[in-house]
Amino acid sequence: MARNKSSLSKAGSYHEIAEFWDSHDLAEYWDKTKPVEFEVDIQSEATYYPVENALSKKIRSAARKRGVSPETLLNLWVKEKLEEKRS
Repeated sequence: MARNKSSLSKAGSYHEIAEFWDSHDLAEYWDKTKPVEFEVDIQSEATYYPVENALSKKIRSAARKRGVSPETLLNLWVKEKLEEKRS
């Protein structure tokens, strides 16, 4: 972390910044803030594939029973299948 990155909290790490803001209210420090501008280059790490509606319902149901999200379950299944094909 760069020096003076967090002037309000005087923190030296992201963890310390988080601890500071967990116990402080920004309203108390609002007059010490200043506007900033920055660019964000967001690149998706996900690729979406269409799934038939009836199949999607089955996937959601199976995921709910396992206590995971449908996305997690699909990723696990696809990974398993690709590993089987590689063997």
